[in-house]
Amino acid sequence: MDLKEIQNLIRFVAKSGASEVKLEMDDVKITIKTGADDDKGATTILQQMPAMPQMQAAAPAPAAPAAPETPAAPAAAKEDDDSKYITIKSPIIGTFYRKPAPDKPTFVEVGKSISEGDVLCVIEAMKLFNEIESEVSGTIVKVLVDDSSPVEFDQPLFLVDPS
Repeated sequence: MDLKEIQNLIRFVAKSGASEVKLEMDDVKITIKTGADDDKGATTILQQMPAMPQMQAAAPAPAAPAAPETPAAPAAAKEDDDSKYITIKSPIIGTFYRKPAPDKPTFVEVGKSISEGDVLCVIEAMKLFNEIESEVSGTIVKVLVDDSSPVEFDQPLFLVDPS
């Protein structure tokens, strides 16, 4: 099961309203829990490789680094039907940060021109800080999330004017 399939499964479970789903396959065991225990509505994935003990120790290491590599690719830029702006959405679940560090300036401000590949924000997930890059060029019209706020998968983060 690849990362894209897992993300689609998370989205499906979140929309279904189920509080917990368990899926067991030959070499993968996944449990998805949605906001039943806290007010944030965060989704958690736990993967276990029930092979040999050595494999169990090695399995979490490759799973964690895989997350920061792929989120930049689906940086979710879609045309919003209600306006001419492009909505940039969160590719992962985590905590949204507008700055690389507390003493540094923000990555982008309203009115700033951006181009493809520019870092817009950082999302912390499982103690990994993932830089979210723009897949579009334009001007930041609005920042839709407060700094240090939890974000969900596919949650709108920025509005961009592509013209």
